[in-house]
Amino acid sequence: MQATNQAVQQAIDDCKECHAICVQTIQHDIQHGGPHVAPDHLRLLEDCAQICQLSEDLMLRSSPFSPAICEVCADVCDRCAVSCDQVGKGTDAQLRACADQCRRCAQSCRQMAHMRP
Repeated sequence: MQATNQAVQQAIDDCKECHAICVQTIQHDIQHGGPHVAPDHLRLLEDCAQICQLSEDLMLRSSPFSPAICEVCADVCDRCAVSCDQVGKGTDAQLRACADQCRRCAQSCRQMAHMRP
């Protein structure tokens, strides 16, 4: 049971951190302009931030909808990571950090999506 609680807490923490870095990355991208402000990329960052916040909230209150939302969150995080990699081309530290956190969050959320209450 303790391993389960630790996994849930890790997923909550990963979602919280992912939400924060996505919001920070939006501001970073706006300042840089050019390909950083491509509408699809910014929209994906916004979607990722929002779904991470929702996933965190649902996990905190042990909602029965949490596994389904965590599955969607994992998919959005994976897509956001790819977008950050493409826009940052591996040379932008903020986008690289965002992609890394998105991947951590996707992994944690996918684990939560397949946990049985």
